[in-house]
Amino acid sequence: MLWNKYLKKYYKRYAWLYIIGILTLIGVDLIQVFIPSLIGGIVDMLRGDSADLWRNTNDILQSCLMIMFIGIGMFVGRIVWRFTLFMASQKIEAGLRHDMFLKGERLSISYYHQNSVGTIMSWFTSDLETIEEFVGWGTIMFIDATFLSVFALIFMFITCWQLAIISLAPMILIIFWGALVEKLVTAKWMQRQKAYDEMYDYSQESFTGIRVIKAFVKENQQLLAFSKIAKKNQDINFSFGKLYIMFDVILQIIIISILTLILCLGGWFVYQAVTSQPMTLFGQVIALQTPGKFFEFIGYFDILIWPLIALGQVVSMRSRAKSSMERIANYLGQPEDIQNPQEPFLLENVKGEISFRNFSFNYPHETGAVLTDINLDIKPGEKIGVVGKIGCGKSTLMNILLRLYNVQPGTVFIDGHDIMECDIDSIRRSIAYVPQDNFLFSDTISNNIAFSDINMSQEMVEEAAKFSDVHDDISEFEHGYKTISGERGVTLSGGQKQRISIARAFAKNAPILILDDSVSAVDVKTEEKILHNLTDERKEMTTIVIASRISTVSHLDRIIVLDEGKLEAFDTHANLMKISPFYKRMVHLQELEKEEEGGQ
Repeated sequence: MLWNKYLKKYYKRYAWLYIIGILTLIGVDLIQVFIPSLIGGIVDMLRGDSADLWRNTNDILQSCLMIMFIGIGMFVGRIVWRFTLFMASQKIEAGLRHDMFLKGERLSISYYHQNSVGTIMSWFTSDLETIEEFVGWGTIMFIDATFLSVFALIFMFITCWQLAIISLAPMILIIFWGALVEKLVTAKWMQRQKAYDEMYDYSQESFTGIRVIKAFVKENQQLLAFSKIAKKNQDINFSFGKLYIMFDVILQIIIISILTLILCLGGWFVYQAVTSQPMTLFGQVIALQTPGKFFEFIGYFDILIWPLIALGQVVSMRSRAKSSMERIANYLGQPEDIQNPQEPFLLENVKGEISFRNFSFNYPHETGAVLTDINLDIKPGEKIGVVGKIGCGKSTLMNILLRLYNVQPGTVFIDGHDIMECDIDSIRRSIAYVPQDNFLFSDTISNNIAFSDINMSQEMVEEAAKFSDVHDDISEFEHGYKTISGERGVTLSGGQKQRISIARAFAKNAPILILDDSVSAVDVKTEEKILHNLTDERKEMTTIVIASRISTVSHLDRIIVLDEGKLEAFDTHANLMKISPFYKRMVHLQELEKEEEGGQ
């Protein structure tokens, strides 16, 4: 079995299932080895003349009944161990998947910047299935092979210990061969999984961007690239299959060789005994004195064949499961960068005051600073705009408030409390966020809007939709608020997705609302209505609007102006036109763009 800290707790939790299943499996193995003895006895009873056969009829019938009862016992026992052991393996898989999902929620954003979604999904599917197969079938095969082989060997030695020794010697080859192949299979399986990850990543990315592929008529180009990745995956799978087949074939050759040896020597021993010329080996007369004993010995070896085959499968299965468990253990063992302090302060009744003190920031594993020496204060209830060139750090500045990244202590405060000393959940409960990508879940529009509260009433959902001016659009859909948005909101227009995202954030009713370029896909009239609603509905609440258009934020209380990661200015629109050449230039450039568009 596989042993590590992530599996150990599940072995303990479902130990009762394993105990019942394993004891039943051992019991089935034990009664099974009595069948060859009964068959051997029947063969010997059939050797005599008709008179002897008539006298032995009752004994033959009793032996047949015993075999039947053993068969019934094996049937019932197999139902029990299959039910318990497979149930345990399924529960372990489900438990591990649950742990992995929770881990995924706790990992920082930077982890997902470094690891693709396709690779992570392969851990949740292919690798977990491999582990489930081993802790289920692998456990069964290992226990069955161990005890059944021990029982069969004991009876083989009792029947004819000389022939048992002769047949046992070649089996040592299987042990050495299995140990060698396990290392090779482990390495090959790791290569196979990495190739599978690459194919999974490419497929996921292609299907996600299928509209772009079609728009640029690049289906053939994508197909060619996928064919190369699939060919690489095929070659590695062929290589793995060849290794596995080679191991299986050599194992079968060893087993057949042993069986041939038993048939030849055993048959010769019986012939010599029947012709009154018993042979001796190791100084002892060979115990195979009758054909029945020979049949009995072959029956035991026939039982032993399955454990030998199972041993080969267990070796391969364990190698694959070991590789998969290493990948999953590496994932579960990833450090969680974003953690609560030992004694976190719980933010309650947040007013919405935000402060940055000598704040600088660079992304993990990067050296260049994204934001440098930011100092500003946002008063409770203020409506703040954030503008600047693309890539100047506008979104990063606001993401910091959500504790998506660690920052230097004493640089960022909410209501006067250092966010690095606050409870993370309480921080995030205090902030409603509309991201740039306007991500929607593949669910009903109603459930997307009510994401912050699953018990939200339909009336509140519709109120939020009216706030973002999307209610009329939703009402026109055939299924209204029950319309499925599709993956990432694929069935909706860009403007509809933005407005539903705004409705979702508004419905949270958080003291701080951040809109990250969230009205860029709507027309000017709709934008004005949404911004007007922001002013009316969130009078006492802090609202931050990141925008590319100056017109979007010009009416807000104050505007943050960023330039190449530095705070260029922070004041009202009127004052910025006087004190900030950078801001003034942005305004003039956008006015010229409007004039050009109007002239056209």
